[in-house]
Amino acid sequence: MPAQGEGREPAGNMAGNMVGDMAISARGLVKDFDSFRAVAGVSFEVARGEIFGFLGPNGAGKSTTIRMLTGLLLPTSGQGSVGGFDLLTQADRIKQNIGYMSQKFSLYEDLTAEENLTFFGGIYGLPAGKLAERREEVLGQVGLLARKRDLTRTLSGGLRQRLALASALIHEPSILFLDEPTSGVDPISRRNFWDMIYALAERGVTVLVTTHYMDEAEFCDRLVLIYQGRVVAQGTPRQLKRAVPEEVIAVYPDRLTEALGVARSLPQVKEAAIFGDGIHVATPSAAEALPVLERALRQAGIEVRSCEKIEPSLEDAFISFIERAGNNQAGGETRA
Repeated sequence: MPAQGEGREPAGNMAGNMVGDMAISARGLVKDFDSFRAVAGVSFEVARGEIFGFLGPNGAGKSTTIRMLTGLLLPTSGQGSVGGFDLLTQADRIKQNIGYMSQKFSLYEDLTAEENLTFFGGIYGLPAGKLAERREEVLGQVGLLARKRDLTRTLSGGLRQRLALASALIHEPSILFLDEPTSGVDPISRRNFWDMIYALAERGVTVLVTTHYMDEAEFCDRLVLIYQGRVVAQGTPRQLKRAVPEEVIAVYPDRLTEALGVARSLPQVKEAAIFGDGIHVATPSAAEALPVLERALRQAGIEVRSCEKIEPSLEDAFISFIERAGNNQAGGETRA
């Protein structure tokens, strides 16, 4: 797969006019649970063969939106289609034509890998001959042929995620929904999983994936950021990073928490957050803020290894859009 941030040439008609070639379309989707509005007018489109990222903090409405798009939950209002099937009237057709991997591990731990695939292939109505063929294909695709007779409970977390992906692919869906597919697995397993996602997209499979890992979001063709049930930003990773209105300073101090407090106390600083072993500081003017910040840290007795302006990261963009959305809602403005 391409290196982080490089992007790829996705299958489908991404470069030109995408109208009429949409695998997924959501138009003003709303979902209410009694008096609580979980999703408030979400709209976006996903082209065929695209890897589409769906980002947002916990409780933002990501999983509820996916459940509507997969036919598991009826929208309160709004329209949409998946694979050409209508969300409101053809939910059963949608379920038969997509693959869905939920956040919660849903395979049977007392069955072997191949027994799990046999079960799910039967649910999708695959004939015995076709099922046996597909079972071997997807086991090879996810690197589990040698472990096909192992009980699922004996597999590591990363291998279980591969098996869950295989079960979602057994019926050859053209559209795949992955809800936090790499949550709780080690970095190497995460990388291997994304290699498989790229291979699927190269064959024309459309992938909609939710993730809270910013490095994974960089691998998506396009992203939607959802906050409190509303879409607050969408575009390619590069477009979202370029849309950050503030300049960013990276600071690497010896006393991280104290340095964070100092940075946040300065009027030249709009926002500051811990990033690994450093701090990212958002400011209207890095040229103005840098000497003030360095002086304030020095006066506080904090040693600084480096302090310099950097290009905004996707996580910087994420924080910036969330902050602006919160300010807009506090001021009475709504966004869809």
